[in-house]
Amino acid sequence: MKLSLSKIVPLLAFTLLLAGCSSMPGMSGSDANQEGAPVTEGGQDAATDGAQISGAVEGGEWSGSPLENPDSLLYTKTIYFDYDIDEVRADYRDVVAAHGDYLAANPSVTVTIEGHADERGSREYNIALGERRANGVKRLLMAQGAAESQIITISYGEERPAAMGSGETSWELNRRAEIVY
Repeated sequence: MKLSLSKIVPLLAFTLLLAGCSSMPGMSGSDANQEGAPVTEGGQDAATDGAQISGAVEGGEWSGSPLENPDSLLYTKTIYFDYDIDEVRADYRDVVAAHGDYLAANPSVTVTIEGHADERGSREYNIALGERRANGVKRLLMAQGAAESQIITISYGEERPAAMGSGETSWELNRRAEIVY
């Protein structure tokens, strides 16, 4: 079988490319002088002096953003409402208060409150209900010391459902206000 030069050259180039990739910085190998970021055990980056990427440190304390701490009230960013009601439910008032305290302590931070409704009612009614829900959350944030200039409200009504379907389970998930930083 005879191979022409036009078939040998691409094959040779491909072989050289593969051979060159095995010695690229960051690839596994025995060369101690490789360039690139050093890799350490346990998801740690040597540049962060042992702090784990997840934000938790060895003692169990959170070292990342308080908004991303799963044990913090600030981690909850969805406030659910009862049917045809725009008043924040009692079980979410502490969450909204925590966000208000955070905004008051961080005046350069802005937040958008997105109001939503389930599919029942007219489109116009649901837009108005979503706006009332967003404004209800805004009022509580401001009562905790957040500035009005830090808070933007918008209503999506029924246009952006969290759950599809026409039943109480879906409707409960769609009656909400979302806090977006």
